[in-house]
Amino acid sequence: MPRRKAPEELTEEELRRLLIEKRRGARRERIEHFRQTGRVVSVASDLAADAAQTADSPAEAATRLEVPRERRWWDRVLIGVEVLAVIGLIGVILGGVGFLRDWNEIAFAPATAEPTPLVMTVVLPSGHTPPDAQGNTRPNEAEIPEHLRPMVQSLGNLAIPTPGPEQAIRISIPALNVDSPIVQGDGWEQLKKGVAQHIGSGDPGQNGNVVLSAHNDVYGQLFRFLDKLVAGDHVILYTMQRQYVYVVTGTAIVEPTQVEVMAPTSDPTVTLISCYPYMINKQRIVVFAKLQN
Repeated sequence: MPRRKAPEELTEEELRRLLIEKRRGARRERIEHFRQTGRVVSVASDLAADAAQTADSPAEAATRLEVPRERRWWDRVLIGVEVLAVIGLIGVILGGVGFLRDWNEIAFAPATAEPTPLVMTVVLPSGHTPPDAQGNTRPNEAEIPEHLRPMVQSLGNLAIPTPGPEQAIRISIPALNVDSPIVQGDGWEQLKKGVAQHIGSGDPGQNGNVVLSAHNDVYGQLFRFLDKLVAGDHVILYTMQRQYVYVVTGTAIVEPTQVEVMAPTSDPTVTLISCYPYMINKQRIVVFAKLQN
């Protein structure tokens, strides 16, 4: 057995080799300790170095240090769960931000006054049968489509609005010598009292359509001569505060069901409606006027 040389007897090359072997041994011990405690995952360089130091092939080292398949699958599952959790959290945050934005828009939106919508009836107001020899008459239900009669009855129960300073209270038509109070609501009973304003139509002087109707051959015959009006004639409406002068722009003869003439307008206008012809009452005469002043 050859005698082991003392350190001072070794050459520089032998000392270097001995130092490398000691470092390799120490490194193998640390790696083996980490592997046993699960604190390190082998990489290719470690496998190759370890194979060279232990005289094993890289394939054998990789097989020995390979992470179990079950553990790899479980790691992927955990990563997937974490990704889904992050996505869900982002969705909840975005949803909460959207909810708060919508709530703020609703809660702090400035209140705006909405005009009362015009209630479109099935037939134009003031319809009635021609008076008999004693002057008796009644609403002409024959001109109302049968399937729509329940709707007409329900509209007849609309509440009369509370009087206000901008509400029309009187009408004057100088060319026809008409001067009459205006009542709210154009039902059968209201039309007995004078010129009736359709509930929901506009106020004098304001943007919108003031819809007024009256009889032509009963209860004062207030609108008997609407067909005599021509373009340029005046229709004057009064409120509790002031008067408004409208100028006639045209006249039309329409069927009782042509309720579109009562539609709201973007400008201040007035529409006058009555039965036509006189003592026959199968149609309506409609006069249109727009605000002058």
